[in-house]
Amino acid sequence: MPPPRSRGLEIGLLLALCVFLPLYEAPKNLAWLAYALVWLANRVRARDFGGRWDLWDTLILAWLAAGFVIAPFAALHGSEWRAPLDIVRNAGVLWMVKRSRLAESEARAVLAALVVSVLVGLAMGYAQLWRGTTGRLELNSVGHVNHTAIYLAIMLGLCASWLFIGRQRTVAGAATLLLLVSLFVAASRSGVVAGLLTLAILALAWWPRSRVPAALAAAVLVASGLLGLLRGAEVFEKHTESVQAGHALNYREQAWSLALSTWQRHPWFGVGMDNFALASRELQSQLLRDLIPHAHNLYLNTLAERGVVGAAPLAAVLIAWGWWLFRRRPRLADAEQDWVLWGAAATAWVVTVVVGMVNTTLHHEHGLLAALLLGLWLPRSVRR
Repeated sequence: MPPPRSRGLEIGLLLALCVFLPLYEAPKNLAWLAYALVWLANRVRARDFGGRWDLWDTLILAWLAAGFVIAPFAALHGSEWRAPLDIVRNAGVLWMVKRSRLAESEARAVLAALVVSVLVGLAMGYAQLWRGTTGRLELNSVGHVNHTAIYLAIMLGLCASWLFIGRQRTVAGAATLLLLVSLFVAASRSGVVAGLLTLAILALAWWPRSRVPAALAAAVLVASGLLGLLRGAEVFEKHTESVQAGHALNYREQAWSLALSTWQRHPWFGVGMDNFALASRELQSQLLRDLIPHAHNLYLNTLAERGVVGAAPLAAVLIAWGWWLFRRRPRLADAEQDWVLWGAAATAWVVTVVVGMVNTTLHHEHGLLAALLLGLWLPRSVRR
């Protein structure tokens, strides 16, 4: 274990990363780099990297290396060497947090920092809406409304898990309600669906412990259904308008078709990470080229850009993540923090996998958030 002062600096930088994650780009990147350097220095000094090598270490290493392995063989050339740094950032945080042996108080502080930062980010976003500087609710560092909705959906699951254990109910309930309402305000259809699905799954998981989450989730689902029937939220109006205009999927069919044809031409190594926009140049319409910088699908986009060789490690991580959650779900007698961390990691997986069908998830801020929550839970799952 690193000396107390060095340990304090390391945890402080991790908390700074959590605070800046949805708020500001440059401080977030600096916090990540400083955290990684201090973490590595502490482990070298202590000659302790967090225990023996395990299956998850192998999966993380394969995922981290995949982008660089396929880069020399990319069919198109542009961002294939720079883009894998996003995987380094996400997989690196997952690996470092997993091997940090965080105390309960430290893990609780990380969760608190994530909650505080998203609430501050929402306050900033609503202020921009009120001033008219933007027409959509967005977290400053997360950006586009679809990415913001993914981030909010993951944080909704974290706050709902906090609420479901019955601690600080007023604060937890207020945070959960604000995040739920904000999902509807953001008007991302996939984000709303993922958020509601997450609440239902968490309520089912909590059933042996308490029936209250099921009642709350049922009330939310009924209220959402009524809003849909009455078209009482922008997200439902948006869906109706898209259906009436004949493009319910917002041109995603063309993106998926292009991704499949691109993968079929370059099946093993793809066109290179972040090079899908180069492949979209073959589309005849400038409108479609502007709308399709990526495949709007995690799985097809990964196949098109990384091929089978680069997609296999990501598939292995997602499959292992889901299987681990199912096999090591908390038991009735487990500590409250086990339940909260499992709920957060489960939410991150559900949102990543479900929204990944219509958007490119597990990258940038929401990808780092998902990796961080998995890293917090994995050590607890091993001890159980």
